[in-house]
Amino acid sequence: MNTPLLLLPGMMCDARLFQPQITAFSASRPVMCAPLSGRRTIAELAADILAAAPPRFALLGLSMGGIVAMEMARQAPERLDRIALLDTNPLAETPERAAAREPQIDDVRTGGLRRVMRDEMKPNYLADGPNQGATLDLCMAMAETLGPEVFEDQSRALQTRPDQTETLRTLGMPALVLCGEADSLCPLHRHELMRDLIPGAILEVITGAGHLPTLEHPTATNAALARWLAR
Repeated sequence: MNTPLLLLPGMMCDARLFQPQITAFSASRPVMCAPLSGRRTIAELAADILAAAPPRFALLGLSMGGIVAMEMARQAPERLDRIALLDTNPLAETPERAAAREPQIDDVRTGGLRRVMRDEMKPNYLADGPNQGATLDLCMAMAETLGPEVFEDQSRALQTRPDQTETLRTLGMPALVLCGEADSLCPLHRHELMRDLIPGAILEVITGAGHLPTLEHPTATNAALARWLAR
C-alpha cells in the first residue's frame, strides 16, 4: 500500500478545502485530513496531530496547515516520508500583523464571524475567475461550521508562531513548494525562499490561482501533487 497522505487545511477551513485531492488520490492511498482546533499554539497543534497520525506519512499543509506542517517536521522529521507546503509562510508573525488580529478576535467574539470572514479575509483569498463565487461560498460555509471559538484559537496560534527557516534547511525528504500565481496573502517570493531553503525542493506555481489553488485550479494542482508523490 502507498504511504498515507495527511492533509492540513488553512485557517477556518476543513476537509472540503481538499475535496478534489481526496477524490483524486484516495483510490491509491489512505487519505486523511486533520482539524486544526482545540489548541492555541502551533507546537501543541503539531503534537496533537502527530499523536494521531500513522507511523509514517506524506504531509501536505496549506496556509496555516503549512505552518503546522513545518512544526511537525521540526518535532518529528523521521515520521515524514515527504512534505508539500502550499500557499504558506515560514516566517514568524510580525508584531503589526499580530496586533491587527486583535480587533478581528473582538469582532468575532461579539457575533461578527461572518462579517470578518466575508469583508476582511476571504476577498483576499482568491484570484478572479468563473468559480470565484462558488469557492467563496464554500469558504464561508467552512468558517461558519468551525465557529468563533476555533477562529480565536487559530488566531492566537498564528500570533505566536515560530520562525521555521532553520527547520526547512534540515529537511531531507522529497519536498514540494506550491502556490497560486496571484496569492496576495503568501506571495511568490515567500515560496521562492522556501524552495531555496529546502535541499532539493521543487517549486510549482499555479497560473490563475490565488491563495486556494486546491479549489481554484484542482487539475493543475493535482498534477503537481502527483509528481511530488511519485518522486
